[in-house]
Amino acid sequence: MWLLNVWASWCVSCRVEHPLLVELAKANVVPVIGLNYKDKNDAGIAWLKQNGDPYRLSVVDADGRVGIDWGVYGVPETFVVDKNGVIRYKQIGPITVEALEQKILPLVRELQKA
Repeated sequence: MWLLNVWASWCVSCRVEHPLLVELAKANVVPVIGLNYKDKNDAGIAWLKQNGDPYRLSVVDADGRVGIDWGVYGVPETFVVDKNGVIRYKQIGPITVEALEQKILPLVRELQKA
């Protein structure tokens, strides 16, 4: 199971949630995969160097086609994906401390037991 975080270097709201993602990655609770949405690879790499890289892997979706397949409306969005590849939760907008503590982490813990 893992989280998919859809982000971009040009996204103002992504800057708001990013410190929470960095802390989550440091805690090693769940793998976080990044989808750099409608962005330039160089801009994304520079942004991660400047702000910290919480992702085990981050891929570029330059034209937004992968995002369309995931049902992305905009950035940021975060998906909780179970071990079978089923999306169990979708956070639209930036992750907040409340969303992390009340929704995302309890679901992650539940899915890790299964």
